[in-house]
Amino acid sequence: MKRIKIYIAIFISITGLVMASDTDNRKAVFAAGCFWGVESTFQQMNGVKSTTVGYIGGKVKNPSYELVCTGLTGHAEAVEVVYDPNEVSFEKLVDTFFELHDPTTLNRQGPDIGTQYRSAAYFSSEDEKQIIESKINSLNESGKYNSKVVTEVETISDFYDAEEYHQDYYKKRGIDGCAI
Repeated sequence: MKRIKIYIAIFISITGLVMASDTDNRKAVFAAGCFWGVESTFQQMNGVKSTTVGYIGGKVKNPSYELVCTGLTGHAEAVEVVYDPNEVSFEKLVDTFFELHDPTTLNRQGPDIGTQYRSAAYFSSEDEKQIIESKINSLNESGKYNSKVVTEVETISDFYDAEEYHQDYYKKRGIDGCAI
């Protein structure tokens, strides 16, 4: 009986450590066109713990994919990234975000056209806002693009999970990702 109590105490201690370290995780949200490819890219990064595709920035609560696709709700297709800042920095996530799409095309990525496909990076602190704005300034000054970056920089607002069939879309279909 004493051994069982010791094992239970050890189990509770380990569980507590795991749960405590999980509180160190942070969230970031990015919109860069079709959310399937964006999700796939972030899932492959070290330090990213989970991703969820969904909708942000609109005026309708709990929108459906069909409603967002009309362009009337004001939502963007986006990815919420849960990450461990001890393994990957917010700055690295921002760099990846800008590498995986063309931030100079307004309301469009590849064949996808509409406000729901806009480029947007969301922040939850002034430090995150400064990191995003600094990256935009750097890109604009670099001459990498013929046009200025049109990425919106917004405070994280209500994020609505997309329907289950959109979650891990590429993994469910055995696809590695998309080339935007």
